[in-house]
Formats: sequence, structure tokens, C-alpha cells
Amino acid sequence: MLLSAEQVSKTYGDRTVLDQVSFYLEPGDKVGVIGLNGTGKSTLLRLLAGAEEPDEGRVSRDPNVRLEYLPQNPSYEPEESVLEHVLRGLSSEARELAEYEAKTVLTRLGMTGFDRRMGGLSGGERRRTALAAALSRPCDVLILDEPTNHLDSDMVEWLEEYLRAWKGALLMVTHDRYFLERVTQKLAEVEQGKLYLHPGNYDDYLERKALREESQRASERKRQSILRREYQWVLQGPTARGTKSRERLERYEALRAQSAPEERASLELSARASRLGKKTIALHGVCKSFGGKSVLRDFGCTLLRDDRIGIVGPNGSGKSTLLNLIAGRLTPDSGAIEIGETVRIGYFSQENPPIDESVRVIDYVKEIGNRIETPAGMLTASQLLEQFLFPDQVQWSPVYKLSGGERRRLFLLAVLAAAPNVLLLDEPTNDLDLQTLSILEDYLSCFPGAVLAVSHDRFFLDRVCRRVFAVEGNGVVRAYPGGYSEYWDARRSAEKAKTSKPSPEKKSERSAGPKRLRFSFQEQRDFERIDAEIAALEEHLSQVRREQEEKSSDYIALQVLQEQQEQLEAKLEEKMERWMYLTDLAEQMERQKNGGPQ
Repeated sequence: MLLSAEQVSKTYGDRTVLDQVSFYLEPGDKVGVIGLNGTGKSTLLRLLAGAEEPDEGRVSRDPNVRLEYLPQNPSYEPEESVLEHVLRGLSSEARELAEYEAKTVLTRLGMTGFDRRMGGLSGGERRRTALAAALSRPCDVLILDEPTNHLDSDMVEWLEEYLRAWKGALLMVTHDRYFLERVTQKLAEVEQGKLYLHPGNYDDYLERKALREESQRASERKRQSILRREYQWVLQGPTARGTKSRERLERYEALRAQSAPEERASLELSARASRLGKKTIALHGVCKSFGGKSVLRDFGCTLLRDDRIGIVGPNGSGKSTLLNLIAGRLTPDSGAIEIGETVRIGYFSQENPPIDESVRVIDYVKEIGNRIETPAGMLTASQLLEQFLFPDQVQWSPVYKLSGGERRRLFLLAVLAAAPNVLLLDEPTNDLDLQTLSILEDYLSCFPGAVLAVSHDRFFLDRVCRRVFAVEGNGVVRAYPGGYSEYWDARRSAEKAKTSKPSPEKKSERSAGPKRLRFSFQEQRDFERIDAEIAALEEHLSQVRREQEEKSSDYIALQVLQEQQEQLEAKLEEKMERWMYLTDLAEQMERQKNGGPQ
């Protein structure tokens, strides 16, 4: 056994994060730690890494085991160079062996300036340097807290392959579901102070967790049934209960004293947006440079009302710049950006906005409004916070007591509560737990507006996006249909075509062949549902028109019904446009399949 935690507990103030938790790491184990934000995932890693001591219990480690730990906020010396930081603490002999590996890993993570000072790096660059330090040093155990944060898609792909091939033991917190699926062999879930181990990958975990929760509910139903029967017996009185009353009463009291399994709160978001007119956002010949380096060159696009666009590319290529130009935070060097009068932008930036950390969570939300209108009705600030998994005791706590993930969730609440109809999301998956991510993806699927998202989360891009903008550097942006997997396949095919260098005959044959058409994940989902959605809208519209006839003399009611009719007609028009596009694409796919003309 490499390291272990036995009956470990940890409390911060009046909040018990870990309660009598035990964990064991064996040679070759690759374990992913998951759970809601603020439940103690990072705390568990700090305890196992020796960066913090438990209040109760014991953490043990084989004295011969070499361990490397990547915390969420790595420490650094400002005057230290990048390479010195990676090799810090190694003997001269070990440095010689590790230097080549360190430079290789740094290069893979986009850190080629080995002599740059740590104090002059951005937060993302410092974190990538710390990750390189953990990977480059000889060790038996790697403990990584959110290793994919601040990595672009190519870096995440490389890190995934690196960790899959690594022979040592691995323990990591990550919310990257493809990472969990492909790298880990078991999952450790932190929930309500307890730790649950699940053998297998992420899909296995979802299945086992559902079975465990159903078993707990079945046990509770059985306990409640017995309690009802025993309660009736208790009410009969001493004479009717017979002679063996004491033992049975004790069993009844013990059964009643048992606590029911806590129902975990679930985050439920109702899609909320102000009305978006036909004119949205259009970019015409936009150019932007910094210090002589072209970030965008002659870029143009028109945002559709229901667009779902994922923006990918290397770090520093200009992904965030594109969002900042659309949001009006930057001005283009040339070209024009047209924004419709009804457009209302919500910007979920990569960095949390400045906030007074002493302010209470509920007061932060009350700045948006004491009462906030949602599709489910009017909600108070407290009710909205409960929907976002902030219980009463957390609502009245100052912001500085929130974990990094909880702060991101609070910021997300503030953005969505303002009812934007165009969402600009810059790395929205950073620091959000798996449950919040899943609900956010469902929210975006039915959001009645447009979404542009910069993200390195491949699963998120596959679930949400219908097209991808790849910012390739030197001002070049290429558009690809579908989600991340379609983009990655197209990119790989293009790279293979370049390296294979086909003969002129084969090249002409290949260029003559049509590109294989197929639905993206979201398009397939829409195609299966859209007929029913159109029928439902038409039925609702007919009902509103019938009510208008019935209430023709009620002027106030007619005004309300007229607004409903306009909203339904706008939605129906959008659905019909989508239906025409999907039907046309389906017909092209069928003709291609049957070998007919396109």
C-alpha cells in the first residue's frame, strides 16, 4: 500500500467537510475524485499529500514512496525562472536526469520560455509550469487537483495519453468526463462528508450510484413501514402490548432514532432569456492585433438566433479576444461589429469579477434583484440561491468562505438571472462540478437564444455545440460543422491528407469525392424532437386564438393573449427554419447514402 487515510475527519468552522473517511491507494491505481463543489475533494487531496493535517484519524505513507502534488493554487518564487521552478529541490544528479524531461513536458504545455520569471507569468502559465513540475520529477504517486484547467484541447489530449501510459499511482480531482472515462480505473465520490468508492470508469459509476441511491430509498421505505406498524402497537397501552414490551420499545426507539438518507439537493435551471429579434450579431471583416501579432484577420460571421458555437484553439491564439470584441470590451482595429437592438449579452468570463469578499452571498444576489422572474414564477433571492445549491447557512456566509467552484456557481447564477439572450461563456467548465456541468448543458440545449463558448472540455463541446470555430493563430479562424468530435475528425483527416502526399491522380479522385454528411449530436437530438415540438406550438397557438375569440370584449385579457400569440409565432418561425434546415440535410444524407446526386 502506497498511502492510506483511516477514519479521517476535517472541519472548517462549523462545517464538517470529511467525517470518518477512509481511503487506500495501491500501486498502479488510477483514481478520480468527484463530488459537488465545496464537499471536500481538494481537502482530501491536501490531507493525503501531507499539505494539511486531519482533525481526527491518521494519514500514513510508505517512507520510500515519492509523491508529487499539484494543488489548485501552486506557490512560487517571483524571481525564479520557469525551469528552476520545475527542478526546485532536486539534487544536482537528479537535475541532470530530469532536465530533458522537464523541457519536453514544458514544451508540450506551451511553456517554451524556460528562462522567464515566474512573477511575470499569467495565472494559467504558472499553473501549467506547476503541472510540468509534478510530471517531470521522478515519483511513485501523482496527486493532481484539476490538472486540465488552463490547458487547451491539444494539451488535454496529450496529458490524457501521458497519464494513461504512466505506470505509477494516480489520484486526481477532475471534472473532465472524457478524462475520467479514459484515464481512471475507479472513482472516489465525496458526498455529505462521506467517501464512496466505485470500481470502473465514469459510466460504471453513474450506474452503480443510481443503484446505491435506490437501495437507500428502499431501505428507508421499509423502515418507515415498520415504524408505522410499531407506532400503532405503542399506542395500544401497556396491558394490550403484553409482557415483552421493554425490548420491543427499545427496538422501536432505536429504529426511530435512525436518520433517513439525506436527499441531495439538485440544481434545476429554467431557461430564461429576454426576447431576441431577427437581427442578432454580425461581424464584417474584423481585424485585431496586439504588439504586431495578428489575432483576427478579416473575420466575418453572422450569429443565428439559436446558434451554439464552440470556440477552440491553442492558448493565446485569440479565443477570449473574439468574445471580448463581441461583448464590446475591445474595439476592432478595422472592420465592423453590428449588434441588434434587442440583443442582451450575458458574459461569463474566465476570471471571476471583482467582488467584496466580505459581502454575504445573499446580498450579492440581491444586487440583481430581491425578486427575480423565472419561467417557474417569481423567485426571491433566497429561493434562487437554493436552486443553485446554496443552502440557508451558506447564503448568510461571506463570499470568502466559498470554495473556488462555489464562487464560479455564484457568478453563473448572477449571469443567468439577468435574462440575457446571447451568452458568451469563457471557459465555463472550469471549477464547476459534474452535476452542475450536466445541468448547465441541459440548460444551454433549451436556452432560447444564442451561445458562444470558449472551452477545452471536449464532452461539453460535443453535447452543446452545433458548429466549432477553430482559432488557429496568425489571425486565421476556420468554421467546422458539428461538435468537438466532428471538428477533431476533420482536423485529423486534413493532417493525414497533408502527410500522405497522394499522387496527382489519387488527389483528383479524392477531391472529386463528396464529403460524408452526418448529423451532429445536437442536430440528431433536434431532428428526433422537432416535429413534436412544432405540433405542440401549433396546438398552443390555436388555443390562444380560440381564447381571443372567447374574450373579444375583454381588452386587458386580449392584450395578454396578443403578447402570447406574438411570442408563440416567433418561436414557431424559429422551429420551422430549423426544421427546414434539418430536413434538407437529412435528404442530402439519404441521397448520399443511396449514391444519388447531391
